[in-house]
Amino acid sequence: MNLYFECRSGISGDMSVAALLDLGASREKLDKALKSINLEDEFEYKIEDTTVNSIKATDFDVIIKAEEHHHHSHEHCDEKEHCHSHHHHSHRNLDDVNKIIDKADTTSGAKDLAKKIFRIVAEAEARVHGKDISEVHFHEVGAIDSIADILSFAVLYDDLAPEKVYFSALSEGQGFVHCAHGTLPVPVPAVCEISSKYGLPLKITDNDGEMVTPTGAAIAAALYTGEKLPEEIVIEKTGYGAGKRKYKNPVLRVMKIR
Repeated sequence: MNLYFECRSGISGDMSVAALLDLGASREKLDKALKSINLEDEFEYKIEDTTVNSIKATDFDVIIKAEEHHHHSHEHCDEKEHCHSHHHHSHRNLDDVNKIIDKADTTSGAKDLAKKIFRIVAEAEARVHGKDISEVHFHEVGAIDSIADILSFAVLYDDLAPEKVYFSALSEGQGFVHCAHGTLPVPVPAVCEISSKYGLPLKITDNDGEMVTPTGAAIAAALYTGEKLPEEIVIEKTGYGAGKRKYKNPVLRVMKIR
């Protein structure tokens, strides 16, 4: 079994988790892993059915148990422009995050993938801010919702265990996004760094705002091989992961193919 990530509507951490759940990855393994890191006092999460342009999809929503129960959207800012870097949970470095991942009740393969994704983002943040990787405090990336997203994705991907993974070009918006660092251009600097280092193909669309988040780009970078999708495929099943940004078609499709 192979997977095809169709990123024509962008990619983020929560969209990726939701798409794999919709595809049939184990909810039981996800629940066990998230419970085992013992951070119930910091967050809870909901997995619900939703619709995107009348198409049934899955929504994965991490709810922060601080500052008026902030719901995550994409890692930078939600519709109300509240940034996760305002939360006290955000002051974690890479070692702190790796220790949390090590506590998870999951496979070594899932832990390794989660650490790889986090390191990709940490390296990008270090380059953007001109710091050593050991000095980076992740702001949005180190916030607890991103830990939940990345660990959840790694657990679900490990459960599906595809032989090969293919990606379309990552469709991105344009304009600006407002964050703790100020007003940033889209693609945001961390996404530019990740795309540059790992050769991720981007396609700029006329959508206003961020469609590819640093976590989404890091997920793609961790799995991207550059191998092209075969000219002919058989689709066995399609998973739809709903996004929370308001643009034309906020949904990530992931297909089981052969």
